[in-house]
Amino acid sequence: MRRRPARAAAEGGAESGLKRAHFRDWHLPFWLLAPQLFILLLFFFIPSIRALIQAFQLTDPFGATTQWVGFQNFTRLFGSGVYWSSVQVTLIFTLAQNLLTLSLALLLAFASNHILRGRGAYRTILLLPYAIAPAIAGIMLAFLFNPRVGPVAHMLQGIGFDWDPNRNAWHALALIVMAASWKHICYNYIFLVAALLSVPHSLLESAYLDGAGPIQRFLRISLPMIAPTLFFLVVINFVYGLFETFAIVDATTRGGPAGATSILVYKVYQDGFVTLDLGSSAAQSVVLMALALLLTFAQFRFIERRVNYSV
Repeated sequence: MRRRPARAAAEGGAESGLKRAHFRDWHLPFWLLAPQLFILLLFFFIPSIRALIQAFQLTDPFGATTQWVGFQNFTRLFGSGVYWSSVQVTLIFTLAQNLLTLSLALLLAFASNHILRGRGAYRTILLLPYAIAPAIAGIMLAFLFNPRVGPVAHMLQGIGFDWDPNRNAWHALALIVMAASWKHICYNYIFLVAALLSVPHSLLESAYLDGAGPIQRFLRISLPMIAPTLFFLVVINFVYGLFETFAIVDATTRGGPAGATSILVYKVYQDGFVTLDLGSSAAQSVVLMALALLLTFAQFRFIERRVNYSV
């Protein structure tokens, strides 16, 4: 009689809380995970292990002979001024792309959230760039900003701005930043719209009754409450800038002029598949992965502590 109430309370707590799913047979969860595990093994773990091994080897361009050289690839890499220039360009590009993407996506999410008529149409239009391939996005921006035939370039030249990304390194860097940001704004926009919709309307209505305007309500109520989403997007944007912008750079500037836009992921491709320096390319991929992990750790270490998840 004494055990029955405790057991009933335990069962009631289990019903009211989260339920745990148990598989009676271990074969079912294995077969459910097998396709994803096979894809990860084939396209991530095996290439990663192969790249890690090749980073300590010297391989001829045809891959016929290999020689174990230890850390010579890394020593030669860290002693190259061209590589450190690529690291600097990558950091500037990633920071600028992250700032531009997040700020414009936040502005568009705030604006579309305050539109009364045609809100769904505006959101659909803003999400269209997400369906475009990165290479196509790069080609479109390269055409629009082409100094000879690009309409946007002609407008800039008409107001006295000597725009020429083929000769000016900063213009070329700005071009790939704009192309990468334009392609990734819609991804940020999806999460920010969902985050803004989750803000309680009662708080916004109370602030409105107290005389707060739309911008004040956004800065003092909505923005602190969507801070976890903003932190998530900052991390994702850094990963996107480091790894997923190869096609955009290849379609717009091809690393030029004179390597001014050769970010790390593009330099890995150039050294590995153009100059056929396989050992250096593998070492660069290992360093790039380490840099991504370091930046992610730094963001969790210094930025996440400012994020309030209990608002």
